[in-house]
Amino acid sequence: MTCSCLSLVMMVMVILILCLTVDAQKVDGPIMLALTQDIRGPGWIPNGTDYCSWQGVTCSSNRSVEVLLLSRCQLTGNLSLVSELKSLKRIDLSFNNFQGLVPLVFGRLTEVEFLDLSMNKFSGSIPPSLGGMRRLRWLNLSTNSLTGGIPPELSSLRRLESLNLNQNNLEGKIPDELAVLESLKELQLSGNNLTGSIPSWVGDLRNLTLFTAYENALEGRVPESLGSVSSLQVVNLHSNFLDGPIPQSIFASGKLEVLVLSMNNFNGSLPTTIGKCKGLSNLRIGNNQLTGSIPISIGEISGLTYFEANANLLSGTIVAEFSKCYNLTLLNLASNRFTGKIPSELGNLVNLQELIISGNNLIGDIPRDLLNCKNLSKLDASGNHLNGSIPKDICNMSRLQYLLLNQNSISGELPSQIGYCNRLLELQLGSNYLSGYIPSEVGNVKSLQIVLNLSFNHFHGPIPRELGKLDSLVSLDISNNQLSGNIPPELRGMSSLIEVNFSHNLFVGQIPSFKPFQKSPSSSFFGNDGLCGEPLNPCTGVNNSGSTHHRVSYTILLAVIGSALAVFATVSVVVLLFMARERQEMTAAAAAASTATDGTPTSPLVVAGSVFVESLKQAIDFNSAVKSTAKNSNKLSGSTFSTVYKAVMPSGLVLSVRKLKSMEKTITHHQNKMIREIERLGRISHDNVMKPIGFVIYDDVALLLHHYYANGTLAQLLHYSSEFESKPDWPTRLGIAIGVAEGLAFIHHVAIIHLDISSANIFLDANFAPLLGEIEISKLLDPSRGTGSISAVAGSFGYIPP
Repeated sequence: MTCSCLSLVMMVMVILILCLTVDAQKVDGPIMLALTQDIRGPGWIPNGTDYCSWQGVTCSSNRSVEVLLLSRCQLTGNLSLVSELKSLKRIDLSFNNFQGLVPLVFGRLTEVEFLDLSMNKFSGSIPPSLGGMRRLRWLNLSTNSLTGGIPPELSSLRRLESLNLNQNNLEGKIPDELAVLESLKELQLSGNNLTGSIPSWVGDLRNLTLFTAYENALEGRVPESLGSVSSLQVVNLHSNFLDGPIPQSIFASGKLEVLVLSMNNFNGSLPTTIGKCKGLSNLRIGNNQLTGSIPISIGEISGLTYFEANANLLSGTIVAEFSKCYNLTLLNLASNRFTGKIPSELGNLVNLQELIISGNNLIGDIPRDLLNCKNLSKLDASGNHLNGSIPKDICNMSRLQYLLLNQNSISGELPSQIGYCNRLLELQLGSNYLSGYIPSEVGNVKSLQIVLNLSFNHFHGPIPRELGKLDSLVSLDISNNQLSGNIPPELRGMSSLIEVNFSHNLFVGQIPSFKPFQKSPSSSFFGNDGLCGEPLNPCTGVNNSGSTHHRVSYTILLAVIGSALAVFATVSVVVLLFMARERQEMTAAAAAASTATDGTPTSPLVVAGSVFVESLKQAIDFNSAVKSTAKNSNKLSGSTFSTVYKAVMPSGLVLSVRKLKSMEKTITHHQNKMIREIERLGRISHDNVMKPIGFVIYDDVALLLHHYYANGTLAQLLHYSSEFESKPDWPTRLGIAIGVAEGLAFIHHVAIIHLDISSANIFLDANFAPLLGEIEISKLLDPSRGTGSISAVAGSFGYIPP
């Protein structure tokens, strides 16, 4: 009897399960089929009628749809039907092309715990109805075009652990109603237009680990209560209007790992309690009004990786305790009021990559121990009062790319060993007391590209002809020395030269016929009484017999002058008549050209533009860059986010112009943010990462200006190798692979997102050295096409590894 009852119960259960399965299939099946008509994209192609087997779809045992993961499928369409899938627990529709309003009906999805709509083109306000998603633990609406305020109704999401509203156009204050979200671990509000102050209740969120609100318009003081959150690891508030002192309490818990407060109005001194944060790795407090000295307790933070305190009012000495921060890779103390000597103990920082101490009042010489920093790529000690000489073995820092010692009191000779700095891109030694000959070994530094500046020193003797081997150099300045002799014709080998300055020396003879010389202003050669030739006065034959000149007949002289005046008068009349006629024709042509058949201007108005490399500003013409993108014949390559064109400037400089693919006036609407991001891109420093040298914005178009890379892309090399005269050998191919790996390691290390790594975005220079292109392009062209920020180099978190 018992067995019969048990069998009956099991049979009933099986029937119930089958019924539930059939019911679920009857409900979700038609919805899913209808959904394939409402949302479409090349990255999602449902096959067959079994919706539970479709890409990105996960069902429960009774065939109810519980998970919808359709990120990066280039989807568009209407999402309203998603709200009919009542069993959904997880929705990820990020990195797509959805637009319009966030569906109000999503508030009906009461079972959903995870909702990610980031990296789309949603607009309008955040619907208050989302407060109905009571089980929600993770909400990401970042990088859209949402407007309005943060709805107080989100306070109903009591289980919420992560709220990400970064990179939108939200405004107003941070609502106090959110104070009840006690489960919050991550609160990200960056890249909006939020105003008011940081509410004190943020310090009551006991589980908070990450708080970012950078790039807003927040003001007032950082609440002391923030320091009482013992779990807090990351605080990023850069680029606001925050003021007052940095709270002592913020270092109290000792768990803080990242603190970014740069570009605000903080004042007062750096708290001495900083030493309590043993796990602090990233501290950026630059561009504020901080005073006082750096606490010696800084040496207690052995894991410190980045320390940036530039552009403040800090004083005292550079504390030797920095040498105890063995993991330090960036130390930036520029533009302060530091005095004393450069601590020799800094030579213990074997991982240091950038030492920037320019614009202070430092004295003494460059400590020899500093040469132990074998990984140093940038040494900028310019604008101080350093004396002594340049160490002969300075190139022992084999990775050195930027050596900036200009505007000091350094004396002695430039050591010939400078020729061993085979990675050097920029050498700035101007405005010192250097003397002797310019060593010919400088010509061995073929890596020099940006500038070689030896101006305002006491160099004498001839220009070494070996400088002609610097075929990548853009700017050469050797003005205001005591150099003599001829300008060697071998300098014509400097094929990339744009800007030169030979003024105020003792040069003689004819200026070599070389386009960069003749294109330079005549002032670049002033102060050399023995020089002649274009752009100065023409050279004439010199006769040593002065009496010959005096025997010239005054009659002949007057005849020549009279004839010249007559010819001049005749030519002037003809020229004036011709100019008048030409002006009429040009006016008519301009009127016809300025308006197309549809009535729109054909010469777009450049609304913004800048060149980041000082030596290239005269060589780059924005209108020429714009015109280059109008011809398909100039097209070099295309990718997900941009198209690259070749542009020849009137100066002869050849550039690559990257035209970003804007969507729906996003460049116009986000112009200021875009310019800020491009400027940050321009400050990237790595051999294998491309960075823009300038930009142009017109209408709703943004152009990034890059150096021209004649060998094209890796994709062209791999797939169209027949177009190359000689295929690279295996060592060259290995070098390309290593270079790409180093570039990827760099952008991963500084937390920069890429989103589109492919062979089409790896460019090859004349020596087949690879450079990663399209760095953060997705972020620039449209908030719906990127994530993070180049501000990641300044401390942004939540990046996606490349």
